[in-house]
Amino acid sequence: MASHLGGYGVRLGAAGLLTLATLAGTGAAHADAATRALPAGCSGTAPIKCHYAVAPGNYDVTVSLGGAASAGETEMWVEARRLMLPATKTAAGAVATYSFTVNVRQPEGQPTGQGGTGNPGLDIRFAGAGPQVSAVSVKPATQPLVAYLAGDSTVCDQPTAPYTGWGQMITPAVRPGAAVANYGDSGESSGSFLSNSALFPALLSKVRANDAVFIQFGHNDKQTSAAAFRSNLTTMISRVRGKGGVPVLVTPPVRRLFDGNRLTSTALHVNGVGVNLPAEMRAVGAAQQVPVIDLTAKTKTLVESLGPSASAQLFLRSSADGVTDNTHFSQYGASQIGGLVLQSIREQRLPLAAYLR
Repeated sequence: MASHLGGYGVRLGAAGLLTLATLAGTGAAHADAATRALPAGCSGTAPIKCHYAVAPGNYDVTVSLGGAASAGETEMWVEARRLMLPATKTAAGAVATYSFTVNVRQPEGQPTGQGGTGNPGLDIRFAGAGPQVSAVSVKPATQPLVAYLAGDSTVCDQPTAPYTGWGQMITPAVRPGAAVANYGDSGESSGSFLSNSALFPALLSKVRANDAVFIQFGHNDKQTSAAAFRSNLTTMISRVRGKGGVPVLVTPPVRRLFDGNRLTSTALHVNGVGVNLPAEMRAVGAAQQVPVIDLTAKTKTLVESLGPSASAQLFLRSSADGVTDNTHFSQYGASQIGGLVLQSIREQRLPLAAYLR
């Protein structure tokens, strides 16, 4: 079911996985970028960095790429490594315009400031083989639909490469009129996220009617009892509903821990006290009549189909990333996991589905 998403260099392959197109650029674009005028607030050549002193909130951002005498290739990132536009080519002299709704927070990445707090305001980074930007418009968004993400380090806006959360890679697929507000934070369990004032309480204070709240926990609930896990999830659900929001449970993606060609129980999130956390989450979803994205099942199928060797590319590898980690995702892996989340949003016709490219 391959389909091109609005000319953004993003494709959904046969398994519905989000793939970032890698496009060849030209050295001439670098030289041309250095000589032409940039929009106000922008500086540099490769990358081009733009900063806008706006207050926290949601903003409609429109950018025009290209316009130079030579061909260009540009990708667009905002805030803490949140991808908005994968590598996109513009022909010599051509201009292409794209629009997004961007959530701006402070800290701009993880809500507890892990990895750095960033700069107040909106930061945009145009990278790629030959980045070109000829215009940028930033204005307050008028009551967009907001998809809030509640989760851990596999979800969050990771500020430092190579670590990448799936939440920072689904944003290219979201049309203007909807924004992703990623409150994922490294190391959080269902209980710690619920009780930390910078996390669930801060998220909840901003939820409006019909906003979606995607809730993924399990990686750090290593000693959480079944009763406590159910209670934490049920409390989040009831409080989101109390604000008129739409809670969605997301079972945790698997770890890359194999026994032969099959994933272990630890990889599938049976925790240290024997609780099958994805099963508990499915049960809460059924009891509370809440949609469930079974990311555990989807990632199990993906990782086991690739096998112990090929599945390594989804996670962090020493050869490519300088670190080996079978829990956290590479940028490529986060894009694939994000594609599975988007696939489920479409399949279940969840609130964000109408805003996907």
